[in-house]
Amino acid sequence: MEIIRRDQIPVLTMPGIASHQLLFPGNSASVRVTITKVVVDPGAVNSRHRHATSEQVWIALRGAGLLLLANDATLAFAEGDVVRFTDGDVHGFRNTGTVPFEYVAVTAPPIDFRDAYAASRAAKQP
Repeated sequence: MEIIRRDQIPVLTMPGIASHQLLFPGNSASVRVTITKVVVDPGAVNSRHRHATSEQVWIALRGAGLLLLANDATLAFAEGDVVRFTDGDVHGFRNTGTVPFEYVAVTAPPIDFRDAYAASRAAKQP
């Protein structure tokens, strides 16, 4: 059994996005999943991206906005909705609402997102 205390949950950030690493390779021995709670501020965007060898399920907890998909497609996504992205699916999110959008992401096999957030911050620096 593992228990992860709140002080063991790092929060990765980029402008308008806070990613709470609830269970990931940095705080768990799990080799099956990463579980993340993501908060996207009103107007913020989690840019289109893909995970080549992991599938991901998003469970919308609060708010609404648009899924950003391949070929510039978008799809409404709101509290109570669930979406599954297969390996390599392009996905992202734009919060078009007036409240923070919150979702839980389950990623399998697990991904350590620390490098992706660090690379994103580095790319945005002058």
